[in-house]
Amino acid sequence: MNPVAYIDLQLKDYKETWDFQQNIQNQLIEAKTTGTDPKALASLIFVEHPHVFTLGKSGKENNLLINPEVLSSINAVFYKTDRGGDITYHGPGQLVGYPVFDLDRLGVGVKSYIFRLEESIIKMLEVFDIRATRSNGETGVWVKPDHQSLMRKICAIGVKISRGITMHGFALNVNTDLHYFSYINPCGYTDKGVTSIEKETGKKADMSYVKKILAESIADEFNLTLKQPGSF
Repeated sequence: MNPVAYIDLQLKDYKETWDFQQNIQNQLIEAKTTGTDPKALASLIFVEHPHVFTLGKSGKENNLLINPEVLSSINAVFYKTDRGGDITYHGPGQLVGYPVFDLDRLGVGVKSYIFRLEESIIKMLEVFDIRATRSNGETGVWVKPDHQSLMRKICAIGVKISRGITMHGFALNVNTDLHYFSYINPCGYTDKGVTSIEKETGKKADMSYVKKILAESIADEFNLTLKQPGSF
């Protein structure tokens, strides 16, 4: 079993959290390249963000459909990031996960890493009687991906990997205000919907319970031992 620190930041600013996970990744890379003991443990970070739109390095800025004035009026901010993928939204009621893992230590390749992240989320959603799966050629987790008019994304995934160390991760819509997705072309798509656990089940989910089940699912999928929750 591989020890990993489980860190629950609750509600935290996007840029502060980005810097926090970047610092862990840098420490793990330095230890890996110098052959020294890392100052930080590989980590699984859970967080909710205030309203923010983020654009991946290969994304198109015109997938943000509003100007700065409207952005300010809806209490949201916008960041260009160094992750993969296009544009997405983060906000309260959405569980964002940032695994900072050493894939070499786990014996996992990049494609397998994405597959296992998706699998852990798919298995967790079964607890809520939500039948979710993958969509061919597209990352993330979807409901009804085989029905073009009905397919909707419940979890987006976008990562960055340096020297085998991951950062960024996934955004799972739990009790998310889905109206915010109308301000963007989610993940660059104009013909696909979004959904949440709340929308699929008709009732709000207990976020602490979602965190517990998903952390256990990720630990099982990657053969991890999660250390006691903490925060910075």
